Amino acid sequence: MSRRSGILEFAVLGLLRESPMHGYELRKRLNTSLGVFRAFSYGTLYPCLKTLVANGWLIEESGNTPEDALAAPLSGRRAKIVYRLTAEGKEHFEDLLSQTGPDAYEDEHFAARFAFFGQTSRDVRMRVLEGRRSRLEERLEKMRASLARTRERLDDYTLELQRHGMESVEREVRWLNELIESERAGRDQRRPGSDGAAQQDSTSGESGGLPRPGDTPGPDPSDDTAM
Repeated sequence: MSRRSGILEFAVLGLLRESPMHGYELRKRLNTSLGVFRAFSYGTLYPCLKTLVANGWLIEESGNTPEDALAAPLSGRRAKIVYRLTAEGKEHFEDLLSQTGPDAYEDEHFAARFAFFGQTSRDVRMRVLEGRRSRLEERLEKMRASLARTRERLDDYTLELQRHGMESVEREVRWLNELIESERAGRDQRRPGSDGAAQQDSTSGESGGLPRPGDTPGPDPSDDTAM
């Protein structure tokens, strides 16, 4: 199985865990919610769905009303097929969510994993975020070394493109740093004996550590280091 088809299967299972859908709804959600799948087609989705059904992770159900089912043979219209996650499919998806190997840090796979962080335990989220940050820091170091070696041979436009690429990676590293700190703060707040009645188990998938407007206080005006 190719890496991209594996990411697609993961995303389909994750979306169907939220609710059953037919193919059109799935494609729309994949296109709008997960940017990594903007350019894929039904010709990619339906073989994936058939594979998941064959593996016992999905079942197909008629999405038509009884009246639609009677009218379909007469009108020549195809019955709508709704895909539903099975118990085995849910178990398989949860197993995929728990994985934190190198694939989870790659560009496309990380985007799909991050989209389902709300269903992922905090400890796993932390490992994926830290792994992604480490991967990008390695990439950034290589980019800087390459630029230092080739700077004199590059024209202005190629040099600007290289700088743009580095700035993009640097921005994501800063974003990851913020997420990691927020996850750590959320975990600390929920330790036994900490303030607040709503203590959360580390296996919960709630996005308690995600920074939201108003969640964290601004810098203390009396703290000179915050200026």
